[in-house]
Amino acid sequence: MPDALTALLKGRDWLLADGATGTTLFNMGLASGDAPELWNETAPDKIRALYSGAIEAGSDLFLTNTFGGNAARLKLHGAEARAHELSRMGAEIGRELADAAGRPVIVAGSMGPTGEIMAPMGALTHDAAVEIFHEQAEGLKAGGADVLWVETISAPEELRAAAEAADRADMPWCITMSFDTAGRTMMGTTSAEMTRLIGKLAHKPVAYGANCGVGASDLLRTVLGFGATEQPLIAKGNAGIPKYHDGHIHYDGTPELMADYAVLARDAGAQIIGGCCGTTPDHLRAMRAALETRSRGPAPTLDEIAARLGGFSSESDGTDGAGPVRTRTGGRRRRAPA
Repeated sequence: MPDALTALLKGRDWLLADGATGTTLFNMGLASGDAPELWNETAPDKIRALYSGAIEAGSDLFLTNTFGGNAARLKLHGAEARAHELSRMGAEIGRELADAAGRPVIVAGSMGPTGEIMAPMGALTHDAAVEIFHEQAEGLKAGGADVLWVETISAPEELRAAAEAADRADMPWCITMSFDTAGRTMMGTTSAEMTRLIGKLAHKPVAYGANCGVGASDLLRTVLGFGATEQPLIAKGNAGIPKYHDGHIHYDGTPELMADYAVLARDAGAQIIGGCCGTTPDHLRAMRAALETRSRGPAPTLDEIAARLGGFSSESDGTDGAGPVRTRTGGRRRRAPA
């Protein structure tokens, strides 16, 4: 029997994923620097509201509130011993709401990066990374997640570790990398290189693609850069560009812009389409309406993407050999949930 996501993909030309987790939780009162995953225990009604917002807006798939739920990230909050438990809680709330939705809705267990630099450039070994991801994967599995959703990854070493962890947990999985440095990830990977990496994995993902990054235009250029692939592609772009206003970060992408983005993403080859930072239920409703009512077209050109969504942040998407290369630095890095 195929897993739930594979089964749903076989009967659909596209699936609508969810929007921003972090943006929504900050609007609910989450303080900068706090661990959102603790709300799975202390504020479950807010997490239900987060998930319900996506379901009610028409999402076929939503991510659990577990982006930073691995032991390496939770160590910053003295909660490293609770990685399995907090991930299970986040998935259980999602399972409850998905089962009550009245239609098929996929619970995707979010797994963000460890926040550590992997060997040989850093101290985190492959085996240690696999264990970190595996522990969280087992928690998400116990909570009822349909699929593991590894997201915002920068390093190929971390991608390989997550793949092995998903295999150990006997779970289907998806992965998105964040291409935010002239068409490359922070660690120098291009879209074409990601496709090659996926092709070499023993335990291949159900789907792969890109999330976050700079803006919707850049993300669609990345989708086009993945090239021919057997796996369905994922596009999860930000709702425009962040702007600082009155002490807060706002994203300038309107629901109308994100509706255009969703249709262009579908025409570019993405089968799972959602939003990342700044994407609200209002954006999701507009995206679903556009996907349901606008006819499929040919793959968009870069000029068409720029004209519809705005210009690109860099001249190169990295696949031409231009742009920055992998940075050899050490130290800890941390990224907020989208």
